[in-house]
Amino acid sequence: MTTTVLAADVGGTKTILALYDLTAEGLRRQRQHRYASRAWPCFDQMLTDFLQREGRDGIPAQLAGACFAVAGPVQQGLAHLTNLDWVVDQQQLAQSLGLSAVEVVNDVAVLVYGLPRLQPAMAVELQAGEPQPGGTVAILSLGTGLGMALGITTPTGLCSCPSEGGHQEFSPCNTREWQLRQWLLADLGLERLSVERVASGTGLGNVGRWLLSTHPAPHPLKTQLSDPTVDLPARIAAGADQGDALCQDALALWTEACGTAAANLLLTSLSTGGLWLAGGVTAKQLPQLRSPRFLQRLQRVGRFQPLAAQVPVHALIAPEAGLFAAAQRAHQLARGPSRSARQGGRPWGNMDIDS
Repeated sequence: MTTTVLAADVGGTKTILALYDLTAEGLRRQRQHRYASRAWPCFDQMLTDFLQREGRDGIPAQLAGACFAVAGPVQQGLAHLTNLDWVVDQQQLAQSLGLSAVEVVNDVAVLVYGLPRLQPAMAVELQAGEPQPGGTVAILSLGTGLGMALGITTPTGLCSCPSEGGHQEFSPCNTREWQLRQWLLADLGLERLSVERVASGTGLGNVGRWLLSTHPAPHPLKTQLSDPTVDLPARIAAGADQGDALCQDALALWTEACGTAAANLLLTSLSTGGLWLAGGVTAKQLPQLRSPRFLQRLQRVGRFQPLAAQVPVHALIAPEAGLFAAAQRAHQLARGPSRSARQGGRPWGNMDIDS
């Protein structure tokens, strides 16, 4: 009998559910479905629909493990979605599925489990380097907000450690960044400024708003600031591509802030095993993240510059990297901790899952 695992990437806008068969070569996707999250009152009903789709009876008899990657903090198996009034309960899911090998994990933290099984087309190199065997790996996820996670090497493989490092204090590196900080504190009515207010998709919009506030001349974006339907970060990126000086300035300042955020994570985690950038904004702004502007900030760490220059840095660009990683984690859970593959060296391995 073929063993099957269930993987899910649960977000406030969309949710992807998939079943995979375990073969001699690894994982092979059996079926997958994408849902509009807000069209469903709760995750449990969505899961039931997926398991019963196409005339199927429900839970596959051969189901051996499941991993649910959720866009929100997870504590003691309970996940509260950041942008949706849903609760995903690990214990309840285990009971419903009749499994013990079930895990609910943060959608950034889960990415750690996919790293050892990536194929080269799923990522691009930002900085060449040599990973230290057994070294910590770190993930910086640039999305609407800023996510972070660590991967610690254990005797049975990588162990993922979630983080809320995106909410640490934003530390200006020059006069302009200090002026940006002061303006945002006043504009947003805050006493402290999180780094994700600058180094994220939302942060790019904040940088643009600040520059527009200091720009005396008319600008096309000024008339759009009061329209909540306008995607300001996307407009800034498009304006920069078209040669608009203010938009180019905003993107440059934002890129440097992201480089500093990456440098601070590198130092905090001592991620000698590699630093990975992820998230939808990473894929969209790849040219900026491959630029000297980003890498110079990444290496601007004083006496630790030689170390920072040796850490390999990659960007995850696969659209379904989260689902891929959740499937790998479900595979590990199904096999049990004693049989998890040891992982080390470069995070490139033979692809054992259809992407």
